[in-house]
Amino acid sequence: MRTPSARSIQKATLLAGILAGGLLVLPAATQAPARVGQAPAPVKAAGTPVGNPPNHLPGRARMYYAGFWGIDSLVVKTAESGELVRFSYRVLDPNKAAPLNDKKSTPTLEDWQSGVELVVPSLEKVGQLRQASAPVAGKSYWMAFSNPGRRVKPGDRVDVVIGSFRASGLVVE
Repeated sequence: MRTPSARSIQKATLLAGILAGGLLVLPAATQAPARVGQAPAPVKAAGTPVGNPPNHLPGRARMYYAGFWGIDSLVVKTAESGELVRFSYRVLDPNKAAPLNDKKSTPTLEDWQSGVELVVPSLEKVGQLRQASAPVAGKSYWMAFSNPGRRVKPGDRVDVVIGSFRASGLVVE
């Protein structure tokens, strides 16, 4: 039986090192180059979303709100450590969206899971925590509902009611 010489062991070790080094460099070379002044792209684990969560409304619901009420981008989020729930939307057609900004209507947020109905608080010096000016196409509007006891939580499905307008099944982010 022949034993390997020191020279052949060196060659094999060198070859293994080159191959291993090439494998380590290869994934880095496949990444897009970073631009000057731009933050690097976020690294995500498998199955973890990066950026904004997807809009939870089905396509038909989005078409209904856009066509009938002249709004889109309906979002419900908790704010101020859960003490407020913020509802926002973007106006596409100011005439159709006018009932949502009507000062005479009383907006409510209904959570059927926890059995609560939240209202927009009215502060002494500020007034109601909602925008009630005439809607303008392309602008986003919001209102904040008081959430005492933090009963409405992210992941809950809620309904927002403003006069004759009702947005059903919105997911709280």
